[in-house]
Amino acid sequence: MNPVTKYARLVKFAHTVFAMPFALMSFVYALWSIDFGAAENSCPYWWAVLLLQVVLCMVFARNVAMGFNRWADRDIDAANPRTAAREIPAGAVSPRAALWFVGINAVLFVAAAASINTLTALLSPVALAVVMSYSYCKRFTSLAHLVLGLSLGIAPVGAYIAVTGHFALAPCVLALLVMTWCGGFDIIYALQDREFDRANGLHSIPARFPVATALGISIVLHAASVAALVWFVSLLPHSVWITVGAALFASILIAEHILVTPRRQTDIGIAFGTLNGLASLVLAALVVVGLLTA
Repeated sequence: MNPVTKYARLVKFAHTVFAMPFALMSFVYALWSIDFGAAENSCPYWWAVLLLQVVLCMVFARNVAMGFNRWADRDIDAANPRTAAREIPAGAVSPRAALWFVGINAVLFVAAAASINTLTALLSPVALAVVMSYSYCKRFTSLAHLVLGLSLGIAPVGAYIAVTGHFALAPCVLALLVMTWCGGFDIIYALQDREFDRANGLHSIPARFPVATALGISIVLHAASVAALVWFVSLLPHSVWITVGAALFASILIAEHILVTPRRQTDIGIAFGTLNGLASLVLAALVVVGLLTA
């Protein structure tokens, strides 16, 4: 296996489909909020350079978060039949190499953030602390799902700050959407390890509560996601594209809960990966089109 493939598998690079679309959505919203840089005279393509910087920050932060998670969980993964084939327990990547990978990406992330503006530079260590802290949360709290959601929710706020240099309400609402959405679907994902977590003293909503209750909490979180989405849309210009995107996002979440029920958990992979990836991509694409045509 070549090194690129090996490390891409280590960090589940395909899962960037969860946070990246929201970062891009927030990036375009930030451009729209400053009239797409109408006052920018130095370079007509300044936004393209900035977009590359934001994408690099996203990739480096994702690598840190997942690489550190795999390193911290290496013994847990080795003991769990579902995860025993992951790169570190399987011997494809050594723990030492994984830590080097995390360290290098952390340095690159801070450097990339520092190249954007002062606020992104100052907040970069905070972002790293949040995304790395998730790895230990399941050892002491069932709210680890929301910490994971917060880790992903940083993305749209960071993208907005990269463009404007300050905080604003809309990207924070988008972060709330991401946090509750991710927390809700991570509960569904955690159903797979419910018995293992209980037997090994690990904390999760499915390990703490009956399956029906856990899925009920997931539904509540996704209802909060839809409410946050409605709030976010209210802050955007009126657009049929945006309205359709929001409706499709909500519909996909409903489909997710029709697919996974207390009596049927055979399609968790589809609900977790396929449907949520589709939801984020569809929403981002239509919101971006709506903003660009507003």
